[in-house]
Amino acid sequence: MKLLHTLYLNNRFFWVFGTIGVLFVISFSFPVLFIIAQLALLVALIVLLVDITLLYRVKQGLAGKRHCPDKLSNGDENSLQIVLENYYRFPVAVRIIDELPFQFQKRDFQAKTSIPPGKVHTHTYQVRPVRRGVYQFGAVNAFVSTHIGLVSRRFRFSEDKEVPVYPSFMQMRKYELLAISNKLTEFGIKKIRRIGHNQEFEQIKEYVAGDDYRTINWKATARRSTLMVNNYQDERSQQVYAVIDKGRTMKMPFADMSLLDYAINASLVIANIAIKKEDKAGLITFQHKIQTVVPASRRSKQMLWLMEALYNQKTAYKESDFGTLYTGIRQHITQRSLILLFTNFESLTGLERQLPYLRSIARDHLLVVIFLKNTELYHLLHTEAGSVEDVYRKTIAEKFAFEKKAMADTLARYGIQAVLTTPEQLSIDTINKYLELKARGLL
Repeated sequence: MKLLHTLYLNNRFFWVFGTIGVLFVISFSFPVLFIIAQLALLVALIVLLVDITLLYRVKQGLAGKRHCPDKLSNGDENSLQIVLENYYRFPVAVRIIDELPFQFQKRDFQAKTSIPPGKVHTHTYQVRPVRRGVYQFGAVNAFVSTHIGLVSRRFRFSEDKEVPVYPSFMQMRKYELLAISNKLTEFGIKKIRRIGHNQEFEQIKEYVAGDDYRTINWKATARRSTLMVNNYQDERSQQVYAVIDKGRTMKMPFADMSLLDYAINASLVIANIAIKKEDKAGLITFQHKIQTVVPASRRSKQMLWLMEALYNQKTAYKESDFGTLYTGIRQHITQRSLILLFTNFESLTGLERQLPYLRSIARDHLLVVIFLKNTELYHLLHTEAGSVEDVYRKTIAEKFAFEKKAMADTLARYGIQAVLTTPEQLSIDTINKYLELKARGLL
């Protein structure tokens, strides 16, 4: 641990010596104050010397360390800790300034605390990254003062640490745990009743609310004198591909994050859920050309490969080429699969230009087009117009909102599944659609 000891003057120092200076100035008019000012200056200098001696007589008065995860989760609140240990024989006041990466845009981050002698204090704080990539943390600066408080001694530690920010693995783990504990409905994941019997028979179990009454096993019911139903499990080893559009329209911001990053986070979540359902998860990203392909699989390291692939995604702000996407899917996906296409169309005309390619993809695969509402426009729709200009804005907002719904209707008319959602609901609605399609046996 490298320590850099520097003396800093506190506000109290300037108040004390400033007041003494004022006394000296006033003493020109009232000579009796000159003696008082001299005595005050002498006492202040003695106290200052004592304060400095108390701070510097111990070589290492404070030890500290920043506890930071090996990687941060994009779009989530990540917890960091600063642990400080007081080696002085008296309580100290500490002002903490952490040199955070520039991406956080927090130039005024500081915290104040006091630490009893010989005790350890842990300060926990949250950071929310909104972009993937490498974040460079600087040093933690701890400014220590005695109860006198005229000066501070600075300690520096945990200098220059690089931490990568990955797609939201926190969100992925949250939905994974909820899926395992069957608590997905608490976060808006719908319980889908199975339609038909194309699933594989698994077992006979007692009836619970929500089970399909058509699966009642009357022979088992008669033997057990309680309602028993046949339980079917979903067909396994089906291929699920997250296809991410990295074009210009996906750079639109929402709550400081781009739509592309929301799509990346949702892709990680749905891939993990699919693998837990014993399906195979894969990934394709495209822009003006196919850029990343991770073949569908449920091998033990598949989620690691998907996370690394998603971590490195960038955009060149070019127009998306759906013709190239169709060619790439034909080349890389040889069996019927569920294609979850994360994209964003700005207008109905933009969708209609790409519709022939989407229909071609839907002929060979089960295609779900997932596109996003402009939440700012929806907020504007529910704001009362107070001027002619506001009326014009609301009219334009209504036009765009209508076009978004028209896009979903157009896709449905050609037999293409569509999900129109908000960025914050993207993961939940994607999971709902996946579970719905599994329950209906459409894949």
